[in-house]
Order: sequence, then structure tokens, then C-alpha cells
Amino acid sequence: MSNLFRLLMLIGAFCFSAQVLVPASAQSSLDVFETSISALQDALESGAITSVELVDLYVARINAYDQQGPALNSIVRINPAARTLAAALDAERQRTGARSQLHGIPILVKDNYNTTDMPTTGGSVALAGFVPSANATQVDKLLAAGAIVLAKTNLHEYAYGITSIGSLLGQTRNPYDPRRVPGGSSGGTAAAVAASFGAIGMGSDTCGSIRIPSAFNNLIGLRPTKGLSSIYGIMPLSHTQDVAGPLARSAEDLAILLDIVIGFDANDAATALMQGAPLPNFQAQLQSTDLTQLRIGKLTSYYTAADPAIRQQMDAALSWFEERGAEIIDVEIPDLAGLIARSGLIGHEFRVDLDQYLATFLSNDITNLNDIVDLGLYHEAIQAVLVRSRTSVRNDDSYTTALSARDDLRAAIAQLLQSQDLDAIAYPPIAELQVFTGENQAGNNCSISANSGMPALSFPIGFTPSGLPVGLELLGAMQSDAQLLAMGYAFEQANAVRKAPSTTPPLQAGVAPPARISTLNFSAAGISVQGTITVEVTTNLLQFAVTGAATAGNELYAATLIIDADSAFELTDPIVLNLLGPQRSAASGEHYMSANLREAMQAQRVYLKVFGSSLPREGLTYRLP
Repeated sequence: MSNLFRLLMLIGAFCFSAQVLVPASAQSSLDVFETSISALQDALESGAITSVELVDLYVARINAYDQQGPALNSIVRINPAARTLAAALDAERQRTGARSQLHGIPILVKDNYNTTDMPTTGGSVALAGFVPSANATQVDKLLAAGAIVLAKTNLHEYAYGITSIGSLLGQTRNPYDPRRVPGGSSGGTAAAVAASFGAIGMGSDTCGSIRIPSAFNNLIGLRPTKGLSSIYGIMPLSHTQDVAGPLARSAEDLAILLDIVIGFDANDAATALMQGAPLPNFQAQLQSTDLTQLRIGKLTSYYTAADPAIRQQMDAALSWFEERGAEIIDVEIPDLAGLIARSGLIGHEFRVDLDQYLATFLSNDITNLNDIVDLGLYHEAIQAVLVRSRTSVRNDDSYTTALSARDDLRAAIAQLLQSQDLDAIAYPPIAELQVFTGENQAGNNCSISANSGMPALSFPIGFTPSGLPVGLELLGAMQSDAQLLAMGYAFEQANAVRKAPSTTPPLQAGVAPPARISTLNFSAAGISVQGTITVEVTTNLLQFAVTGAATAGNELYAATLIIDADSAFELTDPIVLNLLGPQRSAASGEHYMSANLREAMQAQRVYLKVFGSSLPREGLTYRLP
């Protein structure tokens, strides 16, 4: 069976299975691809679409791309009651109007948030069927606002890592390059939001788990001031460091959801700072930044340690602020590394917090960390930290010292902000690019915010030459959350750096777009090349199967691909891919496309270039049909 025939069979099978899974109502004229909460709400209010149809449209995208195509593996389970809930909210809208801007909007929730109608697993087989006795406070707030929890998303198991792999679902992939990690621990939420599997998604951040996935997936995410919102009912990693909140495709979407989930909760002592306090009003303050009055400190030690491609994007972003009147200065925090090393609490709190959580929310089969480790119910990626936590005994003196060091770190940052009259401190959320799955991710800059409790915003600033998203992090004073988001909003509105991943494009009649096949038929001066080139957008792969021949006395040297770089075709355009070499009559293979090659294929600016003994030295070209 030929490669082409096998491919056509696979495409046919894929289209058939996807059509079976997608309800008829998913053929609505509204496309949820990259659609904002406000636009969805406008469509619902006008009657252009229903919430039931929104659910179907998002489920169609999940069917098309989560286990097929790029196979993001981001969704643990779809809420079986989602359509029923949507229908009830549609009826309520007709009777009494919308409860909020989230009324009837399908959202995604990280699978460490308690939900009493679906299991909450922490990404672990140990808790695969655990249904907690109470919702997370933030989930209750979302449900009260009329949101639909469409699906639970994958995470790094127990949120104890930054690559998003676990024993229950495995590895989540990055939609911008499915060979790479999406960051973590909220990588499932990030990948799913970037791929438009829901309007917005919820994550948690103990040390970078909102900010790193945001940076890695061209999203915006805020690690809020500790205590701004409740963590009650969210599976803990370290209750003192844990925070939770949304990841979004835009600052406005982030603001809409933040305004709903923040506030005092009697079940979370840290939220006492919000009791009787005025709310930040994120939406109302989005346009409050005066760029000419901003003063931003660039944290030089974090900046210089970053990958050159990240520094390039940071330079451009900070220059943009500077060109509009902001002042950028180089800064350092005295003894920053030492303060961070002394103030981490995950090792002190994880075992005790997890055991208490399991007891509080009535986990009967698995009652503590000992059960999980003794039964081997975890992924090898977290073996070392779980085994270490199982045998650890909290030393009260060491714990008290770490808590005190958090105060010292916060005071040092506050002193710098005040003495230099800074609105924020800027640095990369992570110093290294997204690694390939299976590799360890280095470069984490999470601790400066996590260990101090101070808010930090990660927002997209561009892409590397290889097409990987890059983010910038802004750290601010306690409860400066809305001001940080306003800074990110100003940059977002002027620069439009949000770009959807190429592997999860709009659906066509409810299914992923088919592969594009080009037929090669080159013949000149006794040399011929035939075959096919197939471009599969959802995997970003170029597949080829070619044969070459030469008449007696001639030799085929090479069959290659070149790109017409500037629409002014030149024979000197360089070769980007070799298909066939000397003394080879046939070849097949696949090539992961660069952003440049992918865009050139879409624009039909790719040519076959053939070299042979009877051809001109510079070769002959043939434009791909």
C-alpha cells in the first residue's frame, strides 16, 4: 500500500469518526476559534447562538485536536452534564436575563479544583475516581455567575512540576509545537485555552504554574497577590504559596473572570486581607495606565541568564514601553538567590497539606501520601519528590525560619520598588525555551513572586524565530494586581501579539481541515521526478514520497525544495529541504516545518528544484501546484 493511499485512508477515517462525535448543532455560523468572552456573550444576547451550541462547538474542537491531529492530550474528561447545564442557562437567559458576563460561557478547569459532579484527580491514577465532598470556592463562584464547567484539564501530577505529565493522562503537548512541553503545572489548561477548547481556563500557581504555561502558550496569566482569591477546595501543593486563577487569550477575558473569582472566603484565612476591602475592579482599570508615568526595573541577573531568543523579545517589549515615555532602569535585589533559597515552603507543607485535604474532602480509598507512594500510584516524573515528601518530618524551627525568610524577601522587593519609585520589576517568567517532551525544563524564575506572595503578571510579547511563544513577567507591590494587568493590556492592545497555534485551526464543517496534497511531475533533459508532497496542518508535518529517474548517460543529483522568500523569485533562494539525493531512485519521509516553510506552503511560494548532469548548474525549478 502506498504512503499516499494510507494517508488518504487515514484522512477518511478521521473525518468519519469526527463527524460521528460532533452534534448537528455544532454547525453554527459562529466560530468559537479565538473568540472572546465579550463576543460570545454578545452572540448569546442577540440570539445568534445558544449556550448548547457553544458547548457543541467547543466539544467539536476537542474531538478534532485533543486526541487526534496534534494530539494535545490536554483534556482529562468532558463534563457529561455540560449540554444539560447549557440548556438550563439558555432557558434562564430567556426568563430573567444573564447573571453575569460568564452566563452560559463554557470554561475549562484544572483537575486540581474540586468539582462535586466530576472526579478531581490531581492528574494521578491514585485519585482517578475521587469525587470530593465540596466544590472549590472559585468553582462555586463561577457556577453562581452562570459559567459552564465544560471540562477538566491535565496538569503535572499533584502540580509538582512544570512540564505537565502525570500517571492518569500522560504528557500534554504544546499546540505551538506538539513535540514540546506546554509548561506546567497548568499546562493542560494553557494548551486547551490556546487551542480554543474553551473560552478561558482556570489554573493554579505554587511556583510558576500559571505564569510559565502562559508564556509557553502565548497567553496572559496573573499570579495574584496571596489572599486576593480563595484556594479552598483546590488540591494543595503548599497552602502558603498556593494561589489560583485564570489563564486567558486576552487581558479583557482575564479581567472578566478575575472580577468574579476574587474576594474574601471564610474557608481561607489568607483572604482576610479582602474582608471589607475594596475590590480591584480589573475590568474598570484596564485602561488606567499612563505609559509616560511608568517606571520599570529590569532585573538584570534574570535578564542576562535568559536564552538569547527570549532576551531579543524582552528587549523589543521594553523598548516599546520606553518609546512611549516609560523609564526602564537596570535593578538588582540584594541577596535574591539566598532569600529565595531560604523561603521555599513546598518541602515543608506538601505532605501535611495533601493528607489534610484528603481527610477534609472525604477521600476513602486513598487517605494519605503514604498510600499513594506505597502502592506506586504515580508517574516516575514525580517519584523523587513524592518519596522524599513521604519520609519527611516537618522541623518546626526550619519551617519558622522559612516563613520568616518570606517576610524578608517581600521586604527586600518592597524596598527596591519604593526606593527606585518602580511600578513593576520585569524579567522573563522562565529563562529557557520550551523543551522537547521527556526532557527536564530548566530556567524557572517562579520563586520571586511565589515566595514573597507578591503579584506577578505573565503576558505574551512575541515569538522566537522558530515560532515559539515568549512572555514577559511584571512583578508588583502587594495588591497592585489590577495595575499590572493594565500594563499588560496597554502592550496587548498596541502590539497584537496573540497568534493562534497553527496546529489547531478553525474547523471546516465541524472537523479538522484535511491534508493538502501536491503532485510532483517534473521532466526535463532526460531527468524526471514524480511523487507527492502532503502538508498536514494539524501535526505541522510535511510528508513526501518521490521517485527519480534519468535516461542513459544522465544522472539525477538531487531533488530539493526552495522558498520564494519575497515574492520576487530568484534562482539564488537557498534550499530548505532535500527530498532525493545522488544514486537514489526513491525516497519518502516527513519533516517538521518551520514557521517560514509552513507559511510559504500556505502561500504557494514553495518550488521543487532539481539538479542533474544534463540540467543547468543552478538547477531547474518547478512550482508546487
